Amino acid sequence: MEMLQKSWERRSVMAAIGLGGLAAAGATAPAGAAPSPSPVAADDVRLRFGTKKVGDVTVFYREAGRPDAPVLLLLHGFPTAGHMFRDLIPLLADRYRVIAPDLAGFGNTIAPPRASFAYSFDKLAEVTEGFVEAMGLTRYALYVFDYGAPTGFRLAMAHPERVTAIISQNGNAYVEGFSKEWGPWEAYWRNPTPENREACRAALTDEAIRFQWTHGAPEGRVGPDGMTLDMHYMRRPEAEEIQLDLILSYRTNVERYPDFQAYFRKHQPPLLAVWGRNDAFFIPPGAEAYRRDLPKAEIHLLDAGHFALETHATEIAARIRDFLQRHGVI
Repeated sequence: MEMLQKSWERRSVMAAIGLGGLAAAGATAPAGAAPSPSPVAADDVRLRFGTKKVGDVTVFYREAGRPDAPVLLLLHGFPTAGHMFRDLIPLLADRYRVIAPDLAGFGNTIAPPRASFAYSFDKLAEVTEGFVEAMGLTRYALYVFDYGAPTGFRLAMAHPERVTAIISQNGNAYVEGFSKEWGPWEAYWRNPTPENREACRAALTDEAIRFQWTHGAPEGRVGPDGMTLDMHYMRRPEAEEIQLDLILSYRTNVERYPDFQAYFRKHQPPLLAVWGRNDAFFIPPGAEAYRRDLPKAEIHLLDAGHFALETHATEIAARIRDFLQRHGVI
């Protein structure tokens, strides 16, 4: 843990020396990007870890940035946790207070067993909203990925006044975004038999997790650390059954797509989609569909897979900074 903390601190200091975290990483900001902020103290961007009690759940989170800075709330997806943001956080923490909780049933968050806790997307959103309130967050931009999208969109619908902007990285809200890979899950949604549940277990294997992390990514660019940690998480007691419960609950997200889209049309939140175009699960039409309800949505398709941050963190960070600054989230 000490070595990990030192690694994070080195990255955070790079983000704090007046180069905006981007030039230090060798990236060039998009045309029109605002100037880099003034230098900030290394302590302001150093990674911090914490927990918040939300009912019976102890939510673990990562945080960096000044306490008074604009908030960016990062919501991870399946089958991972907040560690997926390990490269992104230091690139943004000089300007933003960046917070990445582990959802209930994932990562280092401690939640009750299935017998006393309903693992559903409504429950994930309820716990996440409780975390937001425990942290005292009244305004934030949302970064949503995979499972984080239906979780975050529930938060946005419940409290639209809190959401300053949305960044969707392969976070779906339209049926056009589904690939044929969803076949076994869709069969389980339509007919939740024990046989169909068992067929979904194939998505929880080491091989399936490795595929999620590496498919469509530039060759040799995805390290083993993130996927190995996710494989470890999947071997914990009840982990597979919890994930199968959430796979079944995912059908409620599709049922709520019209509600998410109505929220977009009514409130017109600024939206940036930075999407791995080679994602085997959420395909580019899902990104393009945002423009149907948000005509000013900015869509960028990257030569990346599902876990685009593994290979394009500096580019995504540059686009986020430019986007949020142009929309006054500074």
